[in-house]
Amino acid sequence: MEPADVLAGLDPEQREVAQAVRGPVCVLAGAGTGKTRAITHRIAYAVHSGAVEATGVLAVTFTTRAAGELRQRLRALGVPGVQARTFHAAALRQLTYFWPRVIGGDPPAVIESKLPLLRTVCRSVGREAAQAEPRDLAAEIEWAKAGQIYPEDYAEAVKKIGRTPPVPAEEMVRVYEAYEALRRERHLLDFETILELTAALITEHGEVAAQVRQQYRHFVVDEYQDVNPLQKLLLDTWLGDRDDLCVVGDPNQTIYSFTGATSHYLTGFPVEHPGATVIKLVRDYRSTPQVVALANRVLEVARSPHRLSLVAQRPDGPEPAFTEYADEADEAAGVARAVRALADRGVPLRETAVLFRVNAQSQAYEQAFAEAGIPYLVRGADRFFERPEVRKAVVLLRGAARSAGAGDDLAPAVHHILSGIGLTPEPPAGGRAREEWESLRALAELAEDLAARGAGLPGFVAELERRAAEQHAPEVEGVTLASLHAAKGLEWDAVFLVGVTEGMLPIVHAKTPEQIEEERRLLYVGVTRARVHLAVSWALVRSPGGRPRRPSRFLDGLTGRPARVRASAPAPRERRTVAATVSCRVCGKTLAAAAEQKLGRCAACPVDYDEALLERLKAWRAAAAKEAKVPSYVVFTDVTLQAIAERAPASEQDLMAITGIGRVKLERYGEAVLAICRAAGDQTEDA
Repeated sequence: MEPADVLAGLDPEQREVAQAVRGPVCVLAGAGTGKTRAITHRIAYAVHSGAVEATGVLAVTFTTRAAGELRQRLRALGVPGVQARTFHAAALRQLTYFWPRVIGGDPPAVIESKLPLLRTVCRSVGREAAQAEPRDLAAEIEWAKAGQIYPEDYAEAVKKIGRTPPVPAEEMVRVYEAYEALRRERHLLDFETILELTAALITEHGEVAAQVRQQYRHFVVDEYQDVNPLQKLLLDTWLGDRDDLCVVGDPNQTIYSFTGATSHYLTGFPVEHPGATVIKLVRDYRSTPQVVALANRVLEVARSPHRLSLVAQRPDGPEPAFTEYADEADEAAGVARAVRALADRGVPLRETAVLFRVNAQSQAYEQAFAEAGIPYLVRGADRFFERPEVRKAVVLLRGAARSAGAGDDLAPAVHHILSGIGLTPEPPAGGRAREEWESLRALAELAEDLAARGAGLPGFVAELERRAAEQHAPEVEGVTLASLHAAKGLEWDAVFLVGVTEGMLPIVHAKTPEQIEEERRLLYVGVTRARVHLAVSWALVRSPGGRPRRPSRFLDGLTGRPARVRASAPAPRERRTVAATVSCRVCGKTLAAAAEQKLGRCAACPVDYDEALLERLKAWRAAAAKEAKVPSYVVFTDVTLQAIAERAPASEQDLMAITGIGRVKLERYGEAVLAICRAAGDQTEDA
């Protein structure tokens, strides 16, 4: 490939990046501006023009997926010899290579997770630390190590910056010290130690430094706004006194400061490297002018000196929609209707995403999509009913429902049970503990909702089991449900930003101006995930009768945006009443299991039904699922088909009486199901 061929098809700014073959170079690349294209073409142009050797280039990024994409693109451009790796992969390769020669013996084993060690540590350091969530402790240790804060300096460091640890600082110091001692005793490496030891080997051993710097002469670092102090230390060690470095990033997408990442290295690059070439990529090829305009307005009020104002390159599209709902359940149902409407207009479900601030918000959308028959995938989190705290709560609730106190008022009983496993009147400051609290709070609010309709504890448990059975995320095409953090780096044709209220975005524990601005950038990241369709919504209360809330302050001052509107006369959201007890229609015994309640009988009770009708229903379901490109159970579950075959409904009212068949399923499948049942009845009469 000729150098001129590499430059073909690049816009003027991308071409400028490609031709800046020697560092220092800083590329400020806005969302959707083709930064990966620019840096891969820069590397390819430098190699093909003879400015650098392919084997002397190290391209570093943050995820294995991103590194793989870099390698794939570089191979297509004729430069397969370039090394593209994550920080940790590059460091581990060097550490493993040099360890036997410099240290001696086998290098330590690498641990994928700190949790097993921390569980051991928690049992040994005291009751208070043992009660903390190990994931929160792991995250805090990772933050400290990323910032090169050692156990003896930890307490003073968090006090100085006003950081709230997951346990008191003195307890955290004990956990941190014990973790490091146990890790060394077992000859183990975590990801942070890999970076630290690699930097130490290069710094303290001249022969190692000479070999590494002879091998790698040119460096490219992607997502530079996400670099933490430990990664910066390693990068500086790799470089030595050289400056052949190209960094790429977007200060507007700095959303990981809680892990120790900082955009100061990116924004301060020209100061650290006087005379550096600085190039801005602002032509947005991802989103329509309407989406781009909103993204720019989100950040206008921030008045950041490093803000990049995007310039849309795509044709016009629809204006972003802003919708206010009465409560969160109505918001979820409204989003489900809007997703279905877009699908009917040709937007694939795989090109649609619902984005929220915390993972606990997914439950309402899992439920709404399941009821609407819309397949979905939860990204970056367990499905709601598979989360450990939810599974534990359901076990406790099930046991309580069998006890003598099952006749107690539902809401107080559920609150009492959940308070024993972490539901407090006020939410924790953040981290995994906050996510668990949100999950438990969602269960408590569901109990309050069902209590208002007369349900007791057995009925509530049965409803939980029904929802758990019917809300499995399909392993096929579906709407993506994801947190804003998990969505970074991804894009869809249609994006729904939901729950955009005060206390959620910005999150309630964001207090300082810096924290508030990071929350604003989260909204910006969400907006810039959309290519064409963008909808922003919020609910006035979490549930009927709840505490009023107001839309996020980030929606104020968006000049030129459509006025906030209330959802216009949506179809009434079906609210299924759960009776306190459901009796078997054969023997009269009270039914507790969700499947038995759907059938209306005990599983062991005999019942006559037309087996041929059931087979015809299954054949119809398979055809309907194939046509809609969804799993069969999204149409109807096996238990629902069994109930239909047993009851042979003759009218819409009969069909609606079967648990699991609501208005949406009736409108979509009712006519076909009733026709099959009528045909079966006619054949029986003829016989």
